[in-house]
Amino acid sequence: MNRNVLILAFCQAMLFSGTGLIISSSALIGKDLAPTPAWATVPLAVQYMTTMLVIYFVSYLMKVKGRRFVFVRGALIGSVGLVVAALGIWLGNFILFALASLLIGIHNAIGQFYRFAAAESVTSDYKARAISLTLAGGVLAAFIGPNLALLTKDMLEKLFLASYLSLLFMTFAVAWATSRLTLPDIPKERDEARPLFVIASQPKYLLALFAAMIGYGAMNFLMTATPLAMQCHSHTFNNTTVVIQWHLFAMFAPSFFTGELIKKFGVMQVMIMGSILLMACALINLNGTSLLHFEVALILLGVGWNFLYIGATTLLTETYTPNERSHAQGMNDTFVFATLTITSFASGYSVDHFGWQTINLYSIPPVLAVSLGLLWLIVRRTKPQSTAQI
Repeated sequence: MNRNVLILAFCQAMLFSGTGLIISSSALIGKDLAPTPAWATVPLAVQYMTTMLVIYFVSYLMKVKGRRFVFVRGALIGSVGLVVAALGIWLGNFILFALASLLIGIHNAIGQFYRFAAAESVTSDYKARAISLTLAGGVLAAFIGPNLALLTKDMLEKLFLASYLSLLFMTFAVAWATSRLTLPDIPKERDEARPLFVIASQPKYLLALFAAMIGYGAMNFLMTATPLAMQCHSHTFNNTTVVIQWHLFAMFAPSFFTGELIKKFGVMQVMIMGSILLMACALINLNGTSLLHFEVALILLGVGWNFLYIGATTLLTETYTPNERSHAQGMNDTFVFATLTITSFASGYSVDHFGWQTINLYSIPPVLAVSLGLLWLIVRRTKPQSTAQI
């Protein structure tokens, strides 16, 4: 296997292990520290909002300085953010805990480019496989993140203080690992890059963007709300940890074969299957709140996200030239994290005011719209008379 892909898969595993721990604990910490339970997911929303605001700049900085330079510094910034978050927990200061999310959000923004760096390390025939294998590193995260939260939450006097400090080992490991990357040189711009509006006006680009936004947004909306919903329905934190663990496993385990499925059946067909699984998750949640309901629904949510997100990333790489990548990738991830920011802000409030069943019901229409858009593009591609660029 390509050495760079292995390193990036490791970094992805560390990134999502931290994400898994934060998802398992952040809303519960926020609920204890915040002046009102409706603000419980604000720190997580601040993290996503920061990622949204800086990700385009990160993409440009990588174009100027190179991916390795930015990857190393991103991990160090994340380390500082974890220390600030731990300080907020220790002092019982909600504002400080939320401000730490700014630095963690920058680290996460930089980590979003691991999958693109992997795709650029291989030939075009292996792009989908490289993206899949990089995200497959998240399989480790399914076991590391939630279990680390469970093992360390009571280790120190303040709940989850040791959990956040333990993540420092991961960010330092990522800083070292990314310093060992030997990525391709930044391509010289021999041809004039098209304006961003022209790139983004392609139906294929728009659909890849929309699918990534809705797929990641719906997944995040339900995943972020799950710890609060389970607490409302009298489930223990141990049960919540198990549900999040299997959800994370389901998010990344299919990555070992998603690339092959795309190669065999087509990228849009795999994306449609992802959309169907996301809707199936919502339907199961609408039918009960037992531990089994949460487990099965969150597993389907994870697999559905995997198919839709890897498919959308693969589709996106077909819409731009090497010297257009910073603009195209930056805009895509900016909109994706804008969606994550909105869904994170909304999830805590929605569970508190509307209930678990209602938010699951609201998640179905946008995912259905993605499926219809994919079917439209498939039909358009198969029309012999169509000569439009898609």
